[in-house]
Amino acid sequence: MPQERSRLPVPVVVVVVLGLLVSGFLFVRSPQPPHVEVAAERLFTIGSFPITNTILTAWIVVLFLVVLFRLATRTMRLVPTGLQNLAEALVEALLNFCVGVAGDKNGRRFFALVGTIFLFVLTSNWMGLLPGVGTIGLWMEKDHHEVLAPLFRSASTDLNMTLTLALYSVIATQIFGARTLGIRQYASKYINLKGGFIGFYVGLLEFLAEVAKLISFSFRLFGNIFAGEILLGVVSFLVPFVAAIPFYGLEVFVGFVQALVFAALTLIFMTIAVSGHGEEHHAGEHESAPHAAQVEAAASH
Repeated sequence: MPQERSRLPVPVVVVVVLGLLVSGFLFVRSPQPPHVEVAAERLFTIGSFPITNTILTAWIVVLFLVVLFRLATRTMRLVPTGLQNLAEALVEALLNFCVGVAGDKNGRRFFALVGTIFLFVLTSNWMGLLPGVGTIGLWMEKDHHEVLAPLFRSASTDLNMTLTLALYSVIATQIFGARTLGIRQYASKYINLKGGFIGFYVGLLEFLAEVAKLISFSFRLFGNIFAGEILLGVVSFLVPFVAAIPFYGLEVFVGFVQALVFAALTLIFMTIAVSGHGEEHHAGEHESAPHAAQVEAAASH
């Protein structure tokens, strides 16, 4: 008897999108011109550790995801309904995506990391669109005048947070590559003295490419989400209510795309890292590498 595949209920998706749009329509973000602050605002400290509004929001995102999946898996049923159906649909879609890019074996190895990054970034991006995020806060004095320090701010608008995710992605890629190919063989990708000057130069370029990934990962996510936050604040101040509606819809889409791109590039780079080079690798284990390279090129654009 074929196993019934769980599907993401369309009404759930519609309710989420419409909820974000309606909440942005009903609540004016600020009666005053938006105050643009690149750095996350410090709310309080725990000992000597500063707690910013982006850290607080990131904790809420993690708590929300943990509670959501805990409730979804508390009473498992053979035929999923409700939250269990939603959770299974999300997991199945992410797993199929990983397997489609990296192959069955590697796709399942990378699934936990890629899926976690996607859900965290997506929830962080969309949480920044909720009413009260960016508008409810504390008045603090800065540069001899009072400014509003929001209690909540999307974690993706903090460059420290996006850089941390980028470091996590790049380091995990190196670990997977070294464990699969061996430390010596994987290190030869960056330190290749046998190839003479050309080999050394190619290894240097490979190393610089890894550093460039950190910059690309962190600034792409930070720039898109932070720019969207500023756009919504300016539009809502100039023409409240009606003019902000299409921009909220745009930011819902951008938030999803940025989460997908971050997770997809992480998956692709890990797939390429474990593919290695040379004729000694089995084609069956790395058959998805050409496909991963094509997806990488599409995601980069």
